[in-house]
Amino acid sequence: MKPATAAKKLGVYLEATPAEFQEGVVSRDELNALQTEPPEWLRELRRNGPHPRPVIAAKLGISISGLARGGITDALTTEQIDAVKTEDPDWLKRERETQAEVRKEEARLKATRTES
Repeated sequence: MKPATAAKKLGVYLEATPAEFQEGVVSRDELNALQTEPPEWLRELRRNGPHPRPVIAAKLGISISGLARGGITDALTTEQIDAVKTEDPDWLKRERETQAEVRKEEARLKATRTES
């Protein structure tokens, strides 16, 4: 698979991976090996970042669209994500509320489908 696909499956920011990872092709066996026994560079990326937008959104408890609405379009490190959480800006509060409403609605719809 392409390095971008492998990076997405591993939950890491492609541009922060080693050059040999970015330039190569990753087989399914190699991907499985990276997932089960991650090398130090992968553990470090997962721990400290920079993180891709889906990981940032999950860590902040909002959607990827909410990140864009909040003006976050680039990868962030764990330290930067923690700073945003500490600052707790108004846009983050709004996006968390929106995300909570979306989850409630999804649960309601699921319950409705289960009853049918």
